[in-house]
Parts: sequence; C-alpha cells; structure tokens
Amino acid sequence: MGTLQEMLTPEVEPQFVVDCQALIDGEVDGKGGISGTATKAAYKVATAFAPGYYTETIRSIAPDMMGALEPFWDDFVASGTAEFGDYLAKHGEEASEALLAVTDQMAEVSGRMAIVKAYKMVRGSAGKNIEAALPAVGALVQKYAG
Repeated sequence: MGTLQEMLTPEVEPQFVVDCQALIDGEVDGKGGISGTATKAAYKVATAFAPGYYTETIRSIAPDMMGALEPFWDDFVASGTAEFGDYLAKHGEEASEALLAVTDQMAEVSGRMAIVKAYKMVRGSAGKNIEAALPAVGALVQKYAG
C-alpha cells in the first residue's frame, strides 16, 4: 500500500479536488451564528478573490494535507478500525492541529494579503470547525485510499 500522497495520481486528483471542494462548501454552508458568519465571509473572500484560485489552492495543498494525515492513516490501518472518519474524530484535536499546521504555513508564505487577512479572521475557531468535519474528511480520504 502506498502513501496517501501517492493516491493523488493525475487520474484521481481532479475528482478528489472536486470532492474536497464539495465537502468544504457543505461545511461552510452548514455554519451558523457569529462564528459561522465570519467563516462564510472569509470563505467568500477566498472564493471570490480570483477565478480558479479556490480550486487551485485545494489542488496545491492536497499533498501536504495528505502528508499531515499520513501518521493518522498508518495508525488507523494498524488499528483495524472500520472507518477513518471515526478514527480521526477520536483524535480530533491532534488531527485538526496537524491540518492547521499546513494552512498556517500556507498563510505565512502567501503574498495574497486579502486571503491572509480572511484566514487570520477565522483561525481562532478553525480547530473546532475542522474537528466537526473530521468524520467527512476521513470518509473522503478513505474513499480514495481504501
């Protein structure tokens, strides 16, 4: 079995990106309250910033995200647990911080100040939002890796 990064072959990657985008869209649409409003505003900045930016960002960050999930995947496979999403949910804070380390690094090197400002606006609540999405993230990864 290869690594999660290796699953992102040229044949698989386009549909994986589409599925990631649908997952993110659904998560953002489901947010409510004050933090949900902030998340939706930041998301609107990211999606409206430039045509294709959002899709290209997912495509470019996917290998690093898979790298961040690799230790969890390895433990999941060794554990014999049936669903990767359940496994990630049980390791919620640790898994969300691993994913946020990738986006934090991306924000540090980005030259797109509007995007960085939007990211910083929601970064404080991002861990909680990612933890809530981990079952869906795990199911998506398992769909392609499993």
